Amino acid sequence: MTDKARGGRRRMYAALAGITIAAAGTAAAQAEPAGSAIVGIEATDARHETVTVHSAAMDADIPVQIQRAADESVPRPVLYLLLGSAGGIDGSTWATKTDALQYLSTKNVEVATPIGGMFSYYTDWERDDPRLGRNKWRTFLTEELPPLLNAHLNANGRNGIAGYSMSGTSTLALAATTPDLYQAVAAYSGCAQTSDPVGREFVRLTVEEWGLSDVENMWGPPDDPNWVRNDPYVQAEGLRDKAIYISNGSGIPGKYDVYGGRYSLSGPWLFANQIVLGGIIEAATDYCSHNMQTRLNSLNIPATYDFRPTGTHSWGYWQDDFEKSWPVLAAGLGVQA
Repeated sequence: MTDKARGGRRRMYAALAGITIAAAGTAAAQAEPAGSAIVGIEATDARHETVTVHSAAMDADIPVQIQRAADESVPRPVLYLLLGSAGGIDGSTWATKTDALQYLSTKNVEVATPIGGMFSYYTDWERDDPRLGRNKWRTFLTEELPPLLNAHLNANGRNGIAGYSMSGTSTLALAATTPDLYQAVAAYSGCAQTSDPVGREFVRLTVEEWGLSDVENMWGPPDDPNWVRNDPYVQAEGLRDKAIYISNGSGIPGKYDVYGGRYSLSGPWLFANQIVLGGIIEAATDYCSHNMQTRLNSLNIPATYDFRPTGTHSWGYWQDDFEKSWPVLAAGLGVQA
């Protein structure tokens, strides 16, 4: 991408240009890294709170939305619900767009949703980005946050991770490359490959065309080992012995792609965007998800798949996907579904 082109897009999106995102992680740690700490707790009610965590890796304070387990008489596992390309900065979260938290309100699992990580792929970037700042989300999610939340929530040390779209890639990558941290993983409409030409282009589109940032600040040029190191397709052996759920639609409009419906984007232009762009993106992630199925089958790694014959890249399908995935996640977490 040329500097001129990038500059033009930044001017077009000036309302967002000042946002700085950051966060991180590398491998599961038993003790918190020096400097990371819970710096604030704001309770909404007895079950819900926002825990603000200072990330030493990013030198940033990250809000983490918490829903407590239904019964905390004994330590419970933690389910991390990650977000899409906007990282929840735009207000689009599992809590605001779905009934996932209501569904989980009777379950014995602690739920944690970090807010931030816009267009970051929840990974550690090689360099700071002029627009997105310092991204060390892998370090945050795998080293800094878990020990702090485990102590705060009196959790039992078992963890699951689930996400959609951009974070559908990240959940599989994080689970595959941190052998002991996550026992369960779910990916909804994510492209589970990053280092081949198709996967690299999908990542580039997300980071550069939509995120208006430089993808080489993330993992370097195409031949940089970080592209392979973070590729869940290549690193799939690391998913062995975990509970795995992968779902995707075909991109053909389905039951939730109805103008004026609960899960349709508002207004003619946005709805058309849901149908056209959302259909194209979902078809692309469907290709990736089927490739991941082939890869896991070749390694004799079992997983549960749901490839829907219809559905665009939108919230209604992810709500359904999450509820269908819960029995698989629950089994990995060791709780009753």
